[in-house]
Amino acid sequence: MSESNPNTPLIPPSSSSRKLPDFKKSVKLKYVKLGYHYLITHGMYLFLSPLILLVAAQLSTFSLQDLHDLWENLKFNLISVILCSVLLVFLSTLYVLTRPRPVYLVDFSCYKPDDARKCTRQIFMDRSKLIGTFNEENLEFQRKILERSGLGESTYLPEAVLNVPPNPSMTEARKEAEMVMFGALDQLFEKTNLKPKDIGILIVNCSLFNPTPSLSAMVINHYKLRGNIISYNLGGMGCSAGLISIDLAKDLLQVHPNSYALVISMENITLNWYFGNERSMLVSNCLFRLGGAAILLSNKWADRQRSKYRLVHTVRTHKGSDDKCFGCVTQKEDSNGKIGVSLSKDLMAVAGDALKTNITTLGPLVLPMSEQLLFLAALVGKKVFKMKVKPYIPDFKLAFEHFCIHAGGRAVLDELEKNLQLSDWHMEPSRMTLYRFGNTSSSSLWYELAYTEAKGRMKKGDRIWQIAFGSGFKCNSAIWKALRTVNPAKEKGPWMDEIHWFPVEVPKVSTI
Repeated sequence: MSESNPNTPLIPPSSSSRKLPDFKKSVKLKYVKLGYHYLITHGMYLFLSPLILLVAAQLSTFSLQDLHDLWENLKFNLISVILCSVLLVFLSTLYVLTRPRPVYLVDFSCYKPDDARKCTRQIFMDRSKLIGTFNEENLEFQRKILERSGLGESTYLPEAVLNVPPNPSMTEARKEAEMVMFGALDQLFEKTNLKPKDIGILIVNCSLFNPTPSLSAMVINHYKLRGNIISYNLGGMGCSAGLISIDLAKDLLQVHPNSYALVISMENITLNWYFGNERSMLVSNCLFRLGGAAILLSNKWADRQRSKYRLVHTVRTHKGSDDKCFGCVTQKEDSNGKIGVSLSKDLMAVAGDALKTNITTLGPLVLPMSEQLLFLAALVGKKVFKMKVKPYIPDFKLAFEHFCIHAGGRAVLDELEKNLQLSDWHMEPSRMTLYRFGNTSSSSLWYELAYTEAKGRMKKGDRIWQIAFGSGFKCNSAIWKALRTVNPAKEKGPWMDEIHWFPVEVPKVSTI
């Protein structure tokens, strides 16, 4: 894939039978209303801002004589002075008490394993054959999945999985977790010059590995974090857990002033490699790879100058009340008692429904008014007046400059590119992350953001949309705004020593 322009043509429709539902045919009015509800909850700030500007504009027209005359009138009208003063104090107090604290992303880091952990697709197939537990039909099945996965030759797997024979154990799983978490954190502390004891909030998310003591406790012990730290360990929440952690950190930063929040997003592969022959469980072996990220957030005004981004919105969607959605990604035992993660055939349809709901709710918060009016006019005409009009799909490229879509698999990326009418340029960070690092679960969004920075594309004022989905079934979005232009020459990240090789052409089928 050569370096292209945002306006390059879209990919042709996929011939696969498993596709996301067409967003044009299934938009529900209640989710649009939910988006406007979010907007109205912040209506006070939207109302006060123009009012303050109007008052300031009016006062700017006053001459010194006008101000003197006003003072002379008020001086002899004690009631007016008292009422104005009370109103001013009340509005000022109300604004200070109810305004949300800004949440800044100071910096982030992505863990890049050593070359010894690299696993080419041929090595993957060789190890799978040497294990001796997979029959010939399922070895061929894994080969076909790999050839169509969009993964390249330089993804990473933990030592316990690459060993012959594999030796998954609690000790090896802890070793993997420490390697990823501490590797990402050491780099983050170096980049930010922050002392570990300055951290007030710690959130670690890992879906499938939840030991005792917890992963968050491992971090606290290793870095000797302070005794009154507020720590959380999120498990079982899938690939969207990273943005859930960001949303939780945002809420905590609203009630804990002058604080730093540290978020660690990762997945653990050692104890979750599947050694059976159930095909619905073998897919995860082919896609998931080693990786993790650490993110530093702050609500300190002093950190605005050095921070990269400001968090603008988070929107979370949960479809767990529907049985089909709830069971489409499930960790369970197969008929022989071997544990793995089963992916249902309904996964694409479920993901599409969750994405549609999340996007429809997000629209009123981020889209220009022109797009919202066109969308609402078409929707109301169809739903209320039963007119035969084609639903209008808003152009999200008018709301965002950059898109970080969870690199869960090639098929989902293809369908999202088509449904959201994105170009190859917009999809490049997601596709290159999938190719270079594989599906690193909740941390993949940060490898994608790091790619955008390494390419020198991040400019001050740019808006970024991160969107991820995971078991449950959940779809979550986070919107960021760049506070400064990111100079790639000054960055340390997983792409910096090889960014000149990207983008690369990724064929639809790459034979092994």
